[in-house]
Amino acid sequence: MSEPRLNIPPISMYAITAKLFTHVEKAIVSEFGQEGQKLIQQGVKIFGFKDAEDIAKQATMEKENHALFNYIPNNHQAKKNFENETIYALMAKLFAQITKPVVDEFGNQAKDAVRDGVRTFGEERGRGIAQRARANGEDYTIDHYLTNYDMGRSDLFTFSTEYKPNEIEQNFTVCPFGQQWADDNMHEYGILYCQMIDPAVARGFNPNFEVEHDQYVLREGNCHFRFKMQDQQNK
Repeated sequence: MSEPRLNIPPISMYAITAKLFTHVEKAIVSEFGQEGQKLIQQGVKIFGFKDAEDIAKQATMEKENHALFNYIPNNHQAKKNFENETIYALMAKLFAQITKPVVDEFGNQAKDAVRDGVRTFGEERGRGIAQRARANGEDYTIDHYLTNYDMGRSDLFTFSTEYKPNEIEQNFTVCPFGQQWADDNMHEYGILYCQMIDPAVARGFNPNFEVEHDQYVLREGNCHFRFKMQDQQNK
């Protein structure tokens, strides 16, 4: 008799946001040192210390280790900048605000650093998705990728999914991250996340997993993906 499938809840967007910040912060500081830290601090201040603190506290309550508190002064007395924004919107805004001053200062070198931070963030998440699959005795194959995905799909996303032999095709016509960056005119910074995240998560899940991302909400108005696994082998 087989064991019942474990119902592993998705990771909250507060924990995911803090994790993303931590990976991007590490990549920027590794490349630009104290100057990078100062620019990140500038971005967190513009985003809002109180809003950042609320994210940091919730992520900590959910046992996520992160670097966000390092950029929030004690006794800052700041008020919230955002009252009715979703956590998806807040994640997009925070990402844009911390990357903008660095990219504006250091150009393409900074873009590469930010992309690298998104890459390591995505790969860590992918390894976590593989761990979820393993907990249920499942292989790291394409059929077990989305069923073990770590982030819940909010109604804020509109998308279609089609399964094909060794391939998943997805098309997102509405994405709260891309929409927020577009609304804020932060296309240049948001696209750095979009370019890296899905291939990185898939590669973390299984190094044989490849992702073609040929259309972007921030450019064409939709995100089109083809997830392919040519060699259906475990890690």
